[in-house]
Amino acid sequence: MVPAATATLRRVIDPASPGATLLRTAIAERGRVEGPLLKVDEFLNHRVEPPLMAAIGQTIASAFAATSPDLILTAEASGIPPALATGAALEIPVVYAKKYPRGDEIRPSFVREVASPTKGVEYRVEVARRVLPAAARVLVVDDFLSGGRTAQALGDIVVEANAEVVGLGFVIEKAFMGARAQLEARGWPVESVVVISALDGGVAVFADQGLHQT
Repeated sequence: MVPAATATLRRVIDPASPGATLLRTAIAERGRVEGPLLKVDEFLNHRVEPPLMAAIGQTIASAFAATSPDLILTAEASGIPPALATGAALEIPVVYAKKYPRGDEIRPSFVREVASPTKGVEYRVEVARRVLPAAARVLVVDDFLSGGRTAQALGDIVVEANAEVVGLGFVIEKAFMGARAQLEARGWPVESVVVISALDGGVAVFADQGLHQT
């Protein structure tokens, strides 16, 4: 059992929104819990369903529309579908950070190194300087908020570019990992379409509405 998160979550996203409702249903019916991992590759980050992704993008867009972002920043590859859907809803461009193995190559890019404990690898995320202008208002979007390492790296890239992080939007948040507090400590608003409070005996426990995977 992965223990449940105990902190009270500040939420702007309505758990009854179409994006959140459809996503919970998809997780309940087709998500797989494997140890500390929630696998959603049948509908979210390997096989992608456009109607579901469009609803998710609209939900994230609605949560951050008041921040007036100029562009969206994500990381390849699984962050691209929700970022594109959100960008389409807000009618703003999407920039995705490219991932490379760790190395000494020098490119005209903003670079951060990220460790992935779930995959057991370290890699670089890079954004070409020409596509991330100074003073831009940037919304970071990704598929999962787990340990927060990629999100932190993307936020740091925005800061290095002398741009502004207006918020971070995620499709699924594993609240028991505690990454939200780290990001909000930087002054970055965090919103997630669906929040998982625990993975209990092969079951995903939803923070919203007491819903459980069946």
